[in-house]
Amino acid sequence: MISYEEALQTFEPVIGLEVHVELGTVSKMFCGCATEFGAEPNSQVCPTCLGLPGSLPVLNGAAVESAMRIGLALGCSIAEWCRFARKNYFYPDMPKNFQTSQYDEPIAYEGAVDVEVDAGTVTVGIERAHMEEDTGKSLHVGGATGRIHGASHSLVDYNRAGIPLIEIVTKPVTGADARAPEVARAYVGQLRELLLALGVSDVRMEQGSLRCDANVSLRPRGSDVLGTRTETKNVNSLRSIERAVRHEICRQAEVLLAGERVVQETRHWHEDTGVTTSGREKSDAEDYRYFPEPDLVPVAPSREWVDRLRATLPEPPHARRARLQQAWEFSDLEMRDVVGAGALELVDKTIEAGAAPQAARKWWLTELARRARADGVELVELPITPGQVAELQALVDAGRVNDKLARQVLEGVLAGEGSPEQVVAARGLEVVSDDGALGAAVDRAIASNPDVAAKIRDGKVAAAGALIGAVMKELRGQADAGRVRELVLQRLG
Repeated sequence: MISYEEALQTFEPVIGLEVHVELGTVSKMFCGCATEFGAEPNSQVCPTCLGLPGSLPVLNGAAVESAMRIGLALGCSIAEWCRFARKNYFYPDMPKNFQTSQYDEPIAYEGAVDVEVDAGTVTVGIERAHMEEDTGKSLHVGGATGRIHGASHSLVDYNRAGIPLIEIVTKPVTGADARAPEVARAYVGQLRELLLALGVSDVRMEQGSLRCDANVSLRPRGSDVLGTRTETKNVNSLRSIERAVRHEICRQAEVLLAGERVVQETRHWHEDTGVTTSGREKSDAEDYRYFPEPDLVPVAPSREWVDRLRATLPEPPHARRARLQQAWEFSDLEMRDVVGAGALELVDKTIEAGAAPQAARKWWLTELARRARADGVELVELPITPGQVAELQALVDAGRVNDKLARQVLEGVLAGEGSPEQVVAARGLEVVSDDGALGAAVDRAIASNPDVAAKIRDGKVAAAGALIGAVMKELRGQADAGRVRELVLQRLG
């Protein structure tokens, strides 16, 4: 495949992003079934969300409020009147054989957000944010990839069918050029941050609470005609969004340079190989045979209701970042690194739990970032909480563990061995602070290294490092190096 740089020499990428957000309501969009993640398959279903004859939907008022708050936070206008439609298509996990969604009358429309990337700010236009219901989930069993190809059989779990969704659709993003993959990642990351602040979803990408479909097309440089787009479905991490967009740009450029045409289709992203593969040819709107939902009345939010919800909006993300940067005394570079790593909420919660700002930043952007990269996951997916990171730093601040031991404690927490305090106790990692034990180890180090001891007595204090190293080795790193140095110099005058 041609390189990214080669692709950009001839073509300009245009991206569009469709983000599906599962709302954190206690019941589904059109019935009273629970929405708890991970429940026993098919235990949270009823005649309505199973599409059984004679069942009728009832709209979830909390979901409507969440939809309006999301729209307002994205700078959208809120429709004075809108309605639901039936989107007809067949999937095994669509129990009604249609999805209750919104078509040409969304509840929120025409907004914009400014997305910050290293090279500056890119404005992303929001075409619409509309309400719909999620589908069930197909589980393909017996294959190597978890996909239907090669599977021996499939199972369907309808627990997810009917969970409230908000789909946020951007306008085509032009002008990002080489930064298109970076802009895609930054936009979804900023959107996730906003949704968390609104409190409308847990936005856990690894659980499917937030899913991104990435549309990519190429047009010859200098042209204003959009190319044929592909839609990479259900990309579930920020890192993967950036990688998938970059790969698709290279793939489409190679197709076009070979004199072939790009097929309008959905594509699947493969995290392990870093490539997309063909799914199905993409349907146009008329193929879905939309028609108004006859069993639901239109939604007509009063202006008083909209204004009341507008008053509940949280601090805008850019204003919050500026405030936190000032409070934490971070440089522009330090703050950009935190935001770019998707660690803003994690650092903030770690500081709230008692850690100093620089200490919180250090753990999330060094040791934990390395672990996330090695595991191919986002920071938020690591099996450690901000409270545990703060607890680990408290052990360091109290002198109970040093930096080397703290990294071992961190490994234990990530391995599921318990809290930092429990790992320290189980592994016996606490620093040796008893002067009697330290002094005895220092005496043994001096006796074993008479030449080094003589140099120190002659005033060559730098030679103390060798004795300190010997003591630390004997005590398996579980000593305060500063206190060991003091004892060495006391012993040797």
